[in-house]
Amino acid sequence: MRRRRYSEDETEINITPMLDIVFIMLIFFIVTSSFVKEQGLEVSRPSDTPPEQVEQDQGPIVVKIDSVSMISIQGRVVEQRVVEANLERQKAEKPDAALIVAAHPDADTEALVTVLNAAKAVAIENISVATTEDS
Repeated sequence: MRRRRYSEDETEINITPMLDIVFIMLIFFIVTSSFVKEQGLEVSRPSDTPPEQVEQDQGPIVVKIDSVSMISIQGRVVEQRVVEANLERQKAEKPDAALIVAAHPDADTEALVTVLNAAKAVAIENISVATTEDS
C-alpha cells in the first residue's frame, strides 16, 4: 500500500474565518457600547490674593457648613430641607451674585451635595467651594 504524500499547500491553516469572526465581534462591541457624556461640576479654585472687603448687599451669597454639618446661609442657621427656598430668596435679592460654599473638612458630604443641588435648582451659575477650619 502506498502512502499518499501531502504537499505543503494542504498543511497550512486557513485563518480567514477566524479574522471574519474577530471583525464581526469588533463591530458588535462598537455598536453596543454606550457613549454617555458625564456631567461634572466646575469648581473655581481660590486665588493667592487676599479677598477684598465687599459690602454685604453687593457681595456673594455665603453658605457655611460647619463640622457637624449644620448649614448657615448669610450667617443664619437653616435646615437642609429649606436650603433651596433660602437660596431662591437670596438669588431674588442678588440676581448676579456668586455663591460661595465654605465647608468644614469634617462635614458630611451630604450637606455639601444638598447645597449644590439647591443652587443648581435655583439656577445659580457662579459657584465656588472652599474649605474652612471654623467650626
